[in-house]
Amino acid sequence: MKIVLLILAAAAGILLLLLLVAIINTLLMPSKTSSYKPSENEEEALMLAEKLSKMIQCDTTSHPFVPEIEKFREFHKVLEDLFPLVHKKLERTDIDGNLLYYWKGKSSEKPILLMSHQDVVPAEGEWKYPPFSGKIAEGKVWGRGASDTKCSVMAFFEATERLLKEGFIPPQDVYLASSCTEEWAGDGAPKIVKELQRRGVELYLLCDEGGAIIEEPIGGIHGNFAMIGIFEKGKADIEFTAESLGGHASAPPKNTPIARLSAFVTKTEKHSPFKKKIPKEVEAMFKTLAPFAPFGMKMLFGNIWLFKPILKAVLTAVSAQAGAMLKTTIAFTKQSGSNAYNVIPQKATLGANMRFIPHQGEKESLEIIKKQAEKFGLSMKVLHSNNYTVPVNIKGSAYKTVEETVHKTFPGLPASPYVMTGATDAQFYQPICKNCIRFAPVIYSPEQMKGMHGLNENIEYNCLPGAVRFYENLIRAEK
Repeated sequence: MKIVLLILAAAAGILLLLLLVAIINTLLMPSKTSSYKPSENEEEALMLAEKLSKMIQCDTTSHPFVPEIEKFREFHKVLEDLFPLVHKKLERTDIDGNLLYYWKGKSSEKPILLMSHQDVVPAEGEWKYPPFSGKIAEGKVWGRGASDTKCSVMAFFEATERLLKEGFIPPQDVYLASSCTEEWAGDGAPKIVKELQRRGVELYLLCDEGGAIIEEPIGGIHGNFAMIGIFEKGKADIEFTAESLGGHASAPPKNTPIARLSAFVTKTEKHSPFKKKIPKEVEAMFKTLAPFAPFGMKMLFGNIWLFKPILKAVLTAVSAQAGAMLKTTIAFTKQSGSNAYNVIPQKATLGANMRFIPHQGEKESLEIIKKQAEKFGLSMKVLHSNNYTVPVNIKGSAYKTVEETVHKTFPGLPASPYVMTGATDAQFYQPICKNCIRFAPVIYSPEQMKGMHGLNENIEYNCLPGAVRFYENLIRAEK
């Protein structure tokens, strides 16, 4: 008994010592604040808002597997009117409505590509201002595509237009690209990639949407932060099916199809079969944000060597976004059964969307959920699946170029690596680019985040001049 007590006392002593070390580390860590707030010339901001407004007024809603090339070519005419020098001096290639521009630089050794998509999701429901009005009001530009992502398309076209007006020749070849199928992961970006492969282009750096200047990236950490996306999770659309002999609902047997599907959903949501792990990229994000956090969070984020088990346990409960960076996720999104209230279905289906994390990728995650489904007598069909993308090296020169451009363009703005839980066109460029950065240099507050794919999408126009300058500085940067 004495030996047990001695062991417990020693363990407690070691724990107290480790806690003391963590407290000292936290007290010695300098506290920082994010001081960046946009302060721009109102006349310039309004001029850019007008350009963005005209782009929004052109309805570029895309629909899966529906060719609507002429719709996008109407949008291309808007781009030609707004950015005449780009269309006069750059080599343009139109691939079924998907755009690729080439700007010859002094060298072709380290070409860069700036990209964001033309298409938008459908605009449903009752909006404050009509979704394709491009209304400029309340310091914002309103409409579908304002933040996702015509704002960044406008910004890099405007940056190129201004540099061409100066007679500037970039140090490296520059490509601009914009697909018209991004919102449904269509074949637009792959067609552009195929064209670049045909030309033998190996990109040094790509800058797409994904991360952005986020207001309060994690609850409790206040201010604006440049969250630079360095990889994105894989994804799959899956259908689960439960079958039976059917029958009349007046005498229901046990384990009907919908009951089995429901049990499967309940089990999976209450007890996730996927393991949590803090990837090194997420660890780097926490360490970067730690000095900006209040004391309790600073101690957790700044001493991951000690508090990793606690973070893994609580993050999912505290923030769905942060929790999704730690594990493969599954969201149940569609369900169908009988066509009548009094008929037990012979077949019921359940749709789900999965997102794969590197430590438990596509193959392993699909096998885990298949075995889980089989326990409830369900079959599984994978409708679409792709794995996670290779992370960008956050110590590499390409990431440092983007980070330095952030600091040059937005004084006082902290930059942090960020894991994309959603999907972008950048995923298709992996075969020709090792440095696919996901970062749009615009400010997204909770209001803008809520408006993406939702009601009343908008962007505050005072962030537009900074976005243009970011792309100018990135083009100018020596690689």
